[in-house]
Amino acid sequence: MNPPNILTLSRFGMALLLMVCLSVSFPGAAILALIVFALAALTDALDGYLARKIYGCTDFGKLMDPLADKVLTAAAFIGFVAMDVMPAWTVTLILSREFMVTGLRLLAADKGIVLAAGPWGKHKTIWQMIFIIVVLFTGVFQGLEKFDTALWWGALFVTALSVFSGWHYFMDNRKLFGPAPKAE
Repeated sequence: MNPPNILTLSRFGMALLLMVCLSVSFPGAAILALIVFALAALTDALDGYLARKIYGCTDFGKLMDPLADKVLTAAAFIGFVAMDVMPAWTVTLILSREFMVTGLRLLAADKGIVLAAGPWGKHKTIWQMIFIIVVLFTGVFQGLEKFDTALWWGALFVTALSVFSGWHYFMDNRKLFGPAPKAE
C-alpha cells in the first residue's frame, strides 16, 4: 500500500468523523467539521499529486480515490439535509449521479476496464468541496441556519455540475452498453 492509497483510505475515516461533527451537538463541532473536511480535501489533492508525480497511479487508486471523494461529500451533503440547510432534492440528484457513475465503473471493471475520473468529474469534485467548505465556514461564523440566497445558488450550481458531469461520463463511456462478448 503506497502513500497516495493510504491518504485515499484516510478520507473514509474523515468522512465518519465529519458525520459525527454534523450530527452530534457539542462545543466546537462546527469548527472541527470545517477542519476535518478541509484536511480531507487537502489529502485528495495530495494523493493525486503523489500518485501522478512520485509513486505512480494504481488500479486501486483509480477506483478508490473517486469512491472516497463520494463518501466524503455524501457525508457532508446528508449532514446538511439533516440540519435543514440544503434541500433534499439537490442531494438526491447529486447522490444519484454518484451511484450511477459507480455502477458504470463496476460495469467497466466486469469487462476488465478501469475507468479513472475524467476532467468534468474532477471539476465537479473540486467545486463540491469548495461549496462544502463555504457552508461549513458559514456555519462556524454565522451558525448553520436556512440557506441564504448565495448558498442557494451555490447548491444549484454544484447540483447542475454534478448532473452534467455524470451525463458527460456516460456519453464518453457509452461503448460499455454494447452487447457482452460471446462465450466460446
